[in-house]
This record gives sequence, C-alpha cells and structure tokens, in this order.
Amino acid sequence: MFEIDQPLVISVAGVLPSLLALGIGLLIGAEREWSQRTRRSERLMAGIRTFGLLGLAGSLAVMLSEQLHPWAWAVVLAGVVALIIAGYLAEIRASGDWGMTTEVAMLVTFLLGALATLDREVLAAGLGVLVAGLLSLKGVLHSQVHRLDQKEISGALKLLFISVVILPLLPNEVIGPLDFFNPYVVWWMVVLIAALGFAAYVAMRVTDSRQGVLWTALFGGVVSSTAMTLTLARLSKSLSQPNVLAAGLLLTSALMFPRVLIETVVLAPPVFRLLLLPLSLAMVVYLLGAGWLAWRGTKADPKPEADAHLAVNNPFEIGPALRFTALLVGIMLAVELANDWFGDAGIYLTAAISGAADVDAITLSLSQLAAKGGLAPEIAARGVLIAAVANSLIKIALVGFIGGTALFVRMAPFALLGLVIAVLSSVLSMVGFG
Repeated sequence: MFEIDQPLVISVAGVLPSLLALGIGLLIGAEREWSQRTRRSERLMAGIRTFGLLGLAGSLAVMLSEQLHPWAWAVVLAGVVALIIAGYLAEIRASGDWGMTTEVAMLVTFLLGALATLDREVLAAGLGVLVAGLLSLKGVLHSQVHRLDQKEISGALKLLFISVVILPLLPNEVIGPLDFFNPYVVWWMVVLIAALGFAAYVAMRVTDSRQGVLWTALFGGVVSSTAMTLTLARLSKSLSQPNVLAAGLLLTSALMFPRVLIETVVLAPPVFRLLLLPLSLAMVVYLLGAGWLAWRGTKADPKPEADAHLAVNNPFEIGPALRFTALLVGIMLAVELANDWFGDAGIYLTAAISGAADVDAITLSLSQLAAKGGLAPEIAARGVLIAAVANSLIKIALVGFIGGTALFVRMAPFALLGLVIAVLSSVLSMVGFG
C-alpha cells in the first residue's frame, strides 16, 4: 500500500505546468479535430477534449510518480498505450483506415504533458507547436514527397551518410608532419558545402523555380555560381532576353559574397568582420544591377518565349564531394607551404590561383588557418577577397566568351563596378589591406 509522503500543496506556480500540459493537448486536439471535420463525429477517435485530457494525464502521471512511487508514471503510460491500441483497432474495423497519425499524436501529447511538469515548460510548449504545425502540413508534405524521384532520395541519403555516419567517426585532431590536416574539420567543411547545395536543389524542386530565369539564377547560384554562369551564358543562344539573362548572371554571382561571409562567420569571426563591408558593398552593386536589368528586360526584351527548363543536376554526389575534399586538402597544403616559403605573398598567389577555380575551398582553408592561429585574420581576409575577385573576373570572361557581346556589355559594367568598390573600400577603411 502506497503512502503519500507529503501533502499536495496547491499554488499558482504548481498549477501552471498542468495548465500548460492541458493547453498543449487542446492545441494538438484542435488541429486533429479540424483536419477530420468532414468525417462523421461518431467515427472520430479523438478530438480536442480527448487530446486535452491526454496532456493533463501526462502531467498528473508525473505528479503521482513524485508522490506515490516512481513506477506510477509507467503504469499510467501503459494504460494510455492500451487505450490507444484499443481505439486504433476499433478505428480499423469501423473505417478500414490503417493510418496511425492520430494515435501517435495522442502518445506524443501525453509525453509532452509529462515534459511540461518536469521543469521543461519552454521545450514542451515549443514541441507542442511544432507537432501541431507538422500535423497541419499533411497535404503539403505528401504532395512534395511524391514529387521526389530516386535521384533526390539517393542524394538525401548520401548527405545523411556523410554527416551522421562518417563525420562522428573521424578524429578531431591535427595529424601529419605540417600540422595542417584535421580529418574532422575537413569533412565538416565538405558536409557544409554539400548541405548548402542540396538545400538549394530541394528548394528549386519544391517551388518549381526552374521555370523562370531569375528564380533559377537565385537558387542555382547557391549550388554553384560558376556552373550557373555557364548555364545562363549558353541560354543566350536560344533565349532572346539579354537583359533578363544579364540580370540572372549578376544575381547568381552576387550570391557568392554572402556564401563566403557565412563560411567565415562560422569558422573565423575575425575574418568575417574584416570582409563584411567590402563583400556587402559588392553584393549590393550586383543586386542593384540585377534589379535594373530585370526591370529593363520587361520593357526592352522581346516577349518571353516558352519557359526555359534549365537542367540543374542533383548537386550532391559522392564523387564531387570526394574531389572537393582532395582539392580542399591540396589547397590547405599549398597555403601552408606558401606561408612557410614565401610569407604573405605566397598566400595571395595561392588565393588568386585557387579562387579562379573555387572560392569556397580557399575561403575555408584560410578561415580554418586563421581560426587556429596560424595566419593573421587580416592576411586571411585579404586572401579571401583576392580569391573572390579572381573568381568574379573569370566569370565575367566566361560571359564574354560564351554569352556573346550583347550579354557581356550588360553584365560586365555592374560586376566590375562592384569589384572595384569592394577593393577600394578595403583600401580606404584598411579592412584586410591595413
């Protein structure tokens, strides 16, 4: 026979967790009842009142376990699970619906009610809102999942594999004679770049943004601004909209600057602070040029032809990820050797050569070196800016060679102006060149 150790003290503070548990249940129950409003009420397994009581039951179960015995909560949980199973079986017989969403939501509501009484009120409330939101997105989630194909599912699994499986297994320590190679950090950088690219690809698929040049440039620039530059430049042969294409080129190139800032703020905040002004100014000039050209395109360009379906492949593949790893390690080694042999001049030369091919690799390399104290933030910021300028100049040249004169004369002036302003702002404010 269990005995109560101490009397229950009813106070406002003591009642609030139970009220929160009740509120969480009512919120989730309101969503469940609304989503099933077209069904006959006598066949509704659980509505707003049932869910509210389940949340309250979770809270009371915790109180009983504190006052009676630690196993009291488990006993109540077992009873709730038995009721849910019985209701599920009855629901199957009545409607033939084998779905378990409502039943799982009932169990989660009980657990959230218990969590709200365990000094985790904020977490319980936040999770309650998330659960209700997730339940309300049934139609959207199902329609988007059905749009995915095997390539996209495979890409998502590969991304999870390199981040959830491989990354935790790698040693987080510097190895090698030159003290520059950290397997965990290098692979984490690969995961970061792959995740950004895959997120952009998914966004394009979900919003169907490939139907428009500007939307494609916006999302494709996150995947790879260089690849997107080549794609848009080639479109000039079949799409008679030079102003819109030039706007897309500026837009996709502008995304390189915030991407570099994100990478530096994660790895080396001092480098980020030095690059914030020049790269932000360059981005603003690019975006203003893109906006003006897009507006001019609506006035001067011929009537748009059929939507251009731009082929943007799945940005995540194991092969490219491994090649990026090799490139990143090679650049890190080159930066370390250049720093030892030639000092600052070697860093700048390496940044210019590497940046012409890939800005992300040299940005991550220099940021990581600055973060561990092997390179002054000013030198690292200067190298990143040189790499960004070199990469931008290469893209301008590609537009001229592939896109033709009409595209080049529209895009190049804004791009060059943005780069000049970025460099001058660094010189005048001594950001990176001080």
